[in-house]
Amino acid sequence: MYQYTEFDQQFVKLRAAQYRDQLERNLAGQLADDEFLPLRLQNGWYIQRYAPMLRVAVPYGEVSSTQLRVLARIAREYDQPQDALFAQARATQDALGAVPLPPSYGGGAVHSRLTKGYGHFTTRQNVQFNWIPLDKSADVMELLASVHMHGIQTSGNCIRNITSDERAGIAVDEIADPRPFAEIMRQWSTLHPEFAFLPRKFKIAISGAREDRAATAWHDVGLHLVRSSDGELGFRVLVGGGMGRTPVIATVIREFLPWHQILNYLEAVVRVYNRWGRRDNKYKARIKILVKAEGQRYIDEVEAEYTQILEQDGAPHTISQAELDRVSASFVPPALQCDRKTADAKIAHILRAAAEDDVEFGRWLEQNVAAHKNPDLRAVTLSFKRLGQAPGDATAEQLEIAADLAEQFSAGEARVTHDQNLLLPWVRCDALPELWRAARKAGLARPNIRLLTDMIACPGGDFCSLANARSLPLAEAITARFQDLDELHDLGEIDLHISGCINSCGHHHSGHIGILGVDKDGKEWYQITLGGSDGSTLSGAPAAGKVVGPSFSAAEVPEVIEAVLDTYREQREVAEGRRESFIDTLRRVGLEPFKAAANAARFDNAQAA
Repeated sequence: MYQYTEFDQQFVKLRAAQYRDQLERNLAGQLADDEFLPLRLQNGWYIQRYAPMLRVAVPYGEVSSTQLRVLARIAREYDQPQDALFAQARATQDALGAVPLPPSYGGGAVHSRLTKGYGHFTTRQNVQFNWIPLDKSADVMELLASVHMHGIQTSGNCIRNITSDERAGIAVDEIADPRPFAEIMRQWSTLHPEFAFLPRKFKIAISGAREDRAATAWHDVGLHLVRSSDGELGFRVLVGGGMGRTPVIATVIREFLPWHQILNYLEAVVRVYNRWGRRDNKYKARIKILVKAEGQRYIDEVEAEYTQILEQDGAPHTISQAELDRVSASFVPPALQCDRKTADAKIAHILRAAAEDDVEFGRWLEQNVAAHKNPDLRAVTLSFKRLGQAPGDATAEQLEIAADLAEQFSAGEARVTHDQNLLLPWVRCDALPELWRAARKAGLARPNIRLLTDMIACPGGDFCSLANARSLPLAEAITARFQDLDELHDLGEIDLHISGCINSCGHHHSGHIGILGVDKDGKEWYQITLGGSDGSTLSGAPAAGKVVGPSFSAAEVPEVIEAVLDTYREQREVAEGRRESFIDTLRRVGLEPFKAAANAARFDNAQAA
């Protein structure tokens, strides 16, 4: 992990002290709320439906066990709203009513679960807290600074947290480790004076592997580390991706850029956006709108700006080999003791025992354990998707357990994943049985990674003032219905994504199955999309899902999902014992059979009512 220099440490501590002064002046009436608003946003503090929400930056997803323990302390001691406020929030949710479940889901109803004392992993590798009182916010900032964490640039119209592949530095398909470049970009972009007030927020994702596990095509800028025909390392540059009201797949504007010029090129990309991006309409202010509207003209302007930066400005942000080496020194693999003479025998024994003696352990190995660049090691995902808990939520106790597991099994390091889980990147093969037992005891070993219940979901209307509908009751209903592991594994790998509004924080556009909350006459309704892709090997080329029919009521959505999955079972092909995946079946047979099934489910539900 990157080690903060003395400058880095002093920087975040001074920023925390500055925020405390701003907060105290605001609470004393010396700084108006509208003057304080941009100052708190610059430090990651929003005001949501009921209370402040803090977004903590976790650059490229790496988090230490020490930092996890501080996050646990924040959840336990500070994510605690006043009783009256919490009671008011619960009353509001009760008034919205429960989501009735169809007979195939066991009947009954699902209520929203407003909880406190937890953190929430986001799709952009950050951690959020929903209930911290504003008058305690400066205490939290100082606590974060003590372990080299902050909320800088997790909000506002600036360059946001740089994200990456959670398997960066360990993936077997890796071309080069993207973490040193992500860290250099973080330092370059932090409080960059020219890019502090962009037309709109700006998100960068970087991947160093052949498989895109960072959803780069859905970002304002996506970067792929590649090698030229003569072996030179560089970047393939994509610009203009994004979700929201107008889902757009990013455009490749450079097939190859030498690695040492990446900051100069990014400077050109963002300068042109800063110059021409729409500031009169926030819905058209993202760079995706500019790139889509201008096409080649935008690319030409970036190239011209880049040439000027190189020739007239002296290429001020060229990365030297010495600087890359300095930063890369923080990402050397940990020294782990592993007996190579017995490793192969132990691994063979583990796999044989899994196949013969314990089906659940075998499934965990299959779904939650991934190959590693070091053959003696594995990458293990802890699942934070379970019944009774919103996707991505982690209680204070779970955060502390994750810290313990990271220390005992993963050299004190974990990674926040794009799918709202935690990954342990440095697990010895011979420690897998012990880790599995410890994770299972903590409820973090459910073998559902990449399966239907490993869904992405935003907090939705239960917390967010922008949402049109709730996400969490639907997530709970679907999770409750698909608890049978045999059925989950029969269905295979399916990306289910849920957003409470068109801002797409739940990435519904890229889900094989997407659910979008919409407002209809002041009531909660939902659109269903099918066929989306984030660009991973499983999903194929990145794509936005297509809407299936009109919107559905909350009560109808579970039946619609059931009908879509039944259609998949009927239509899929089986060859040599291998079942065709959901997304491959959908692409082969087309949308119509699934659309007909979804609308028939609506009719059947209406008849039953």
